[in-house]
Amino acid sequence: MPQCSAAAPELRLVKVASGMDGALLVTAPPGDATRLFVVQQGGQIRIIERGRVVGAPFLDVSDRISTDGTERGLLGMAFHPRYRANGRFFVNYTDSAGDTQVVEYRVSGRRNRANPRPVRTIISIEQPFANHNGGHLAFGRDGMLYVGVGDGGSAGDPMGNGQDLGTLLGKILRLDVNRREGGRGYAIPEGNPFAGREGARAEIWAYGLRNPWRFSFDRRRGDLWIGDVGQNSREEIDHRPAGRGGANFGWSAFEGTLPFDGGSAQNGRVVRPVAQYGRRVGNSVTGGYVYRGTAIPALRGRYVYGDYASGALFTMRAAPRIGKPERVTGLNAPLFGLTSFGEGARGELYAIASGTVYRFASKRAATARGATRG
Repeated sequence: MPQCSAAAPELRLVKVASGMDGALLVTAPPGDATRLFVVQQGGQIRIIERGRVVGAPFLDVSDRISTDGTERGLLGMAFHPRYRANGRFFVNYTDSAGDTQVVEYRVSGRRNRANPRPVRTIISIEQPFANHNGGHLAFGRDGMLYVGVGDGGSAGDPMGNGQDLGTLLGKILRLDVNRREGGRGYAIPEGNPFAGREGARAEIWAYGLRNPWRFSFDRRRGDLWIGDVGQNSREEIDHRPAGRGGANFGWSAFEGTLPFDGGSAQNGRVVRPVAQYGRRVGNSVTGGYVYRGTAIPALRGRYVYGDYASGALFTMRAAPRIGKPERVTGLNAPLFGLTSFGEGARGELYAIASGTVYRFASKRAATARGATRG
């Protein structure tokens, strides 16, 4: 259980932009320290440039998506590692039928406008229910695109997808979007742990997840960190060292470290969460990032995460020796409705809560009004 601790860094929140309805993600292209891109669930991607919201959206896919139900819509975005040279980026949304689509787009001749015509669909995943779509996208240090997919929804994983290696639901996928093979919009990267196994999907990197709501890679070490939203009693943070695929995080045999509904784990081995908390603290975890910026020295090398419902904020020492989570207190603004964290190009940390984008700063540092520091 997270503890209040004097070791937790003293932090404050600097407002960057507000009134961004349905904002679910803040991110930045590699090497771009002047702009932030904000993904809105209703289908638009907006740009904040040098502290001001650009008038026209970067991309608008509102005519392609479904937003019925609280967990559908435009859910994720990732820039190709060579975006500055090739202009490629990828979005994750639920289409008009409610199914997951990961689609490639390109920037247009104007840096703040995307070409509205999609390049190609990378992967489509049928969703049996309206919730637990996952939706996050991120490139690893290996240049591969990782895709977070929930267990398909309803409650209690009624189809057993979390432990089923024959479905893409309840997984983290690893795709090579620089190649195509087998008539697909991607190739299976070398090293995927289940490639060649009978009855298993070769795209799978990790499994046993209920609804991975934001995962990230430590930009220094390459380690994978996942916030997995719980069912009845436990919210969890999962971790794997860089390059270590094949982990089973337990759902729906386990919720956190607690056995769930008499389920059994595939292959019998489960990777336990590195942190978990119960309903007295919150009920919907929002996964974050290991801070590698420079503006907050006390936060360097610590993983930051929080809870959507309670607004609670936690930090913990990251690998190689993972510490106990500590609750951050004394923030100058509430984080209720904490939908996402994000990194700027230089590793500074951001958060979105109730449609407001904040930048984290040291409590003792002077405020730079409206600054975007990367």
